[in-house]
Amino acid sequence: MIRIGIYGYGNIARGVECAVRQNPDMTLAAIFTRREPKTVKTVFGETPVFRADEVTAHADDIDVMILCGGSATDLPVQTPQLAKYFNVIDSFDTHARIAEHFANVDAAAKEGGKTAVISVGWDPGLFSLNHLYAAAILPDGRDYTFWGRGVSQGHSDAIRRIDGVADARQYTVPVPEALKAVRAGEDPELTTRQKHTRECFVVAEPGADKARIEREIKEMPNYFADYDTTVTFVTQEELDRDHAGLPHQGFVIRSGVTGRDGEHKHIVEYSLKLDSIPEFTASVLLAYARAAYRLNRSGDIGCKTVLDIAPSLLSPKTGADLIEYLL
Repeated sequence: MIRIGIYGYGNIARGVECAVRQNPDMTLAAIFTRREPKTVKTVFGETPVFRADEVTAHADDIDVMILCGGSATDLPVQTPQLAKYFNVIDSFDTHARIAEHFANVDAAAKEGGKTAVISVGWDPGLFSLNHLYAAAILPDGRDYTFWGRGVSQGHSDAIRRIDGVADARQYTVPVPEALKAVRAGEDPELTTRQKHTRECFVVAEPGADKARIEREIKEMPNYFADYDTTVTFVTQEELDRDHAGLPHQGFVIRSGVTGRDGEHKHIVEYSLKLDSIPEFTASVLLAYARAAYRLNRSGDIGCKTVLDIAPSLLSPKTGADLIEYLL
């Protein structure tokens, strides 16, 4: 059995707690939180909860630690720290900083003789893989990624960290004309702003400067500065009533040509439609936790991404079973 630990207890962590039960080769050994453990109500109430500052004392009790913090401020610090003591998986999704994050985690994991897999999820993650496959098959072509309409947890978290914000939801919305042109094989050149818009619903704290909050959102680098962004202030009751769910969807499209003169067009499309981003992300994290466990047992240490890992390592089935089942 692969002994799983959870570090940070929020939406993704609750998804991990549920998903472990769907993986018969895994067991949930412990949950670590910055809150007072006795105040944390877990989904099933069966797994022991410990303080986050006690985590290294449990290094021998956990095979893979799933880090469930946010990308804005948690994971850049937590993943390198914990990769010295545990095999770790995170869902770091700030695309512009992944190379920097990789280098920091790689050094820490190698120091501790551990295996880390970063930026696991759907994007980055499964979408990254499908870009790679399609581009390798159709080298003469162009890649497109469209997200939404759906809630971005990372962007919502970034808004909530702004001073004066009590709560927030951010929706990523594809520009319909751009998506239509790509699917038609028109091969358009699109800027970031031409592909998506961002809609933010924000609950401000009493007395907060709403104009400043809106400005900080729209000017936030790596999150909103490159997009047409609308900010709507709502009450907590309105947010809870109208924006409680966490759905999302997205599309990876590769448009390419083959033939002597490029006369034949091809479209490769991979899509996801998700009722719950955190629960789906949690399921992806666990599949890569299995891979990290196997890699570490074979002596393959350091930091990895989804691009480095053989697909067969994700499955609980044996190689022989996979050949019979899938080929």
